[in-house]
Amino acid sequence: MSDTSVQTPPQNGAAGSAVEIIYGLDDRPSFLQSLFAALQHLLAIFVSIITPPTIICGVLGLPIQMTSYIISMALVVSGIATFIQAKKFGPVGSGLLSIQGTSFTFLGTIIAIGMAVKGDGGSNEAALATIFGICFFGSFIEMVFSRFLKFLQKIITPLVSGIIVTMIGLSLVKVGFTDIAGGSAAVGTDAFGSWQNLGLAAIVLVTIIILNRSKNQWLRMGAIVIGLAVGYIVAAFMGRIDFTKLDGLSLINVPIPFKYGFFKFRFDYFIPMALLYLITTVESIGDLTATSLVSNQPIEGKQYIKTISGGVLGDGVNSAIAALFNSFPNTTFSQNNGIIQLTGVASRYIGYFIAALLVIFGAFPIIGGIFSLIPSPVLGGATIIMFGTVAASGIKLIGTNVINRRGILIMAISFGLGLGVILVPDALGHFPPLAKTIFGSAITTGGLSAIFLNIILPRSYKEQKVHDDLRTDMT
Repeated sequence: MSDTSVQTPPQNGAAGSAVEIIYGLDDRPSFLQSLFAALQHLLAIFVSIITPPTIICGVLGLPIQMTSYIISMALVVSGIATFIQAKKFGPVGSGLLSIQGTSFTFLGTIIAIGMAVKGDGGSNEAALATIFGICFFGSFIEMVFSRFLKFLQKIITPLVSGIIVTMIGLSLVKVGFTDIAGGSAAVGTDAFGSWQNLGLAAIVLVTIIILNRSKNQWLRMGAIVIGLAVGYIVAAFMGRIDFTKLDGLSLINVPIPFKYGFFKFRFDYFIPMALLYLITTVESIGDLTATSLVSNQPIEGKQYIKTISGGVLGDGVNSAIAALFNSFPNTTFSQNNGIIQLTGVASRYIGYFIAALLVIFGAFPIIGGIFSLIPSPVLGGATIIMFGTVAASGIKLIGTNVINRRGILIMAISFGLGLGVILVPDALGHFPPLAKTIFGSAITTGGLSAIFLNIILPRSYKEQKVHDDLRTDMT
């Protein structure tokens, strides 16, 4: 999951002696060392890559064949995207050990688009075609923004980013808690909120909490993977997993461009998606800066800007590739920076190994099929922590600002309007359909409010100086 903090480049140029590196950016560790380092990175990202497609497919009620294929494509595309970032092709890619994976930022909006299409009588294929089409065109927003990064800093400040990221986390909590109670398919039945469902989710939640507080760094790093595995095993013994559903899966998955068709462009769906691509651009700036920092690479100057611009352009290109091959937008993962610090291996050639492993895992439908069988309460027990962490990251980002009366006013209005439209959706009942679709999202309403207020409300002299300094650093 992408770290949402925007890193301000310090004045000392590069990370220097801040991080002890065993293998630098262009060093080539041995095969076994590279494979071992790649496996550690996979441990940190695997669940984060497959969780968004698992949730989306579950909420949309897609059959196991579709779900397995989409999960597989998420792994394949993450592998391709990671290779592009690490290898760097012309201006595309950061050239860092920058790992790509499915973004949580788009989760709520993607689900809303899919449910809207199905609510209008559309098929599963029509819903997926619309989602992937909107994601494809939206990716060009990030590609364009990658060429104008220094100008974004005036509009998308840490306060604005923090508000939007917090709204993303809070709006997803409903999805996670619905899974805890039994999933969207169980809503309205006696099974929804049953003690069995709540107990399964509690087992996963408690396991993750215990492991996360362990002094053993490997247990902490694999807490979510182990928690899901424990819940999966318990659910299997309870008879909650039907492995016979795996019988109809094909032997291997072949990426097919726009497998589920293309779509008729919908402007009302595109607006919230475009906003999220703007936000993920800012997220990637922070993540890539952090990767440069832990890799002992420059974090200011022309080389830094070239690296960050290439990385953000890579994010956009990779998200277009993801949509083309039936997956969801990709972004730079921040948790891998911790692995670089932990191992002292910053070599971008490790990214080649990670990419190969992701593609291999994604090529076999059985892997996606096994994950598609995860019961909703098991998944909810883990995702409720993930979504809460997203919201907490937003709050942490807000805290990097000096919160004065102006900041409090922006927060109050943005949170009030953003949460209001999802808590009382009928309040928009008299809006035209286009406006209702756009402003019915907490992320869109809260985010646009924060951006608009940040532009029109005058800053104090101190705030303006901080922004001027930040823009100078980015230049």
